[in-house]
Amino acid sequence: MSKLEIRDLHVSVEGTEILKGVNLTVSSGQTHVIMGPNGSGKSTLAYSIAGHPKYTVTSGQVLLDGEDVLAMPVDQRARAGLFLAMQYPVEVPGVSVSNFLRTAATAIRGEAPKLRTWVKEVNTAMTDLEMDRSFAERNVNEGFSGGEKKRHEILQMALLKPKIAILDETDSGLDVDALRTVSEGVNRVRETGIGTLLITHYTRILRYIHPDFVHVFVDGRVAEEGGPELAEELEANGYERFLKAGAK
Repeated sequence: MSKLEIRDLHVSVEGTEILKGVNLTVSSGQTHVIMGPNGSGKSTLAYSIAGHPKYTVTSGQVLLDGEDVLAMPVDQRARAGLFLAMQYPVEVPGVSVSNFLRTAATAIRGEAPKLRTWVKEVNTAMTDLEMDRSFAERNVNEGFSGGEKKRHEILQMALLKPKIAILDETDSGLDVDALRTVSEGVNRVRETGIGTLLITHYTRILRYIHPDFVHVFVDGRVAEEGGPELAEELEANGYERFLKAGAK
């Protein structure tokens, strides 16, 4: 049983405070969804947990199974069991998907996976995500469509088997078919019991990925928490009442 605990987290970017005291706990087997208007701090939370140098944690804690995540370098956070699926995955020219995935798995597992077993593992995961086998020989994200980039993020998650997965707007840029395929990939990994923190603007992905908890972000804080019914309210009425409450 793993647990990610975010305690009174404050984060600034270039001297401007973005997160203003976030408290959130994600445990194994749980799916939490963060929704909120643009600029509310959703992606800032994701990248702060992952260790992006642009984001400065000014106070608060992030603990994974009681260990101080903020004291860890980025690679150690991944080895500890954190995974971030990025909203805008970067291109890595000259590095093939197959080499990238095996190198990452070796770092996470502490030893190189046996080649025959690894190839079977990768092929199965790619088939599940409706990815052609030739995809493995392409350079990481180079010339990928939006759907291919997001499939690749979920492929990584399936193979690296993290304790806690943070998915930053995994649904952005996806057509209906790609959204379904990517969501089904997320659900397969969720069935292994990992904790999932899904950041999104829209409820359409929630037709496929059913949350246990929904958190509304406004102005760097959690303005309200609830169950799936809270997402339905946002779909019907938007963020107006939360923005008005925050302005008072």
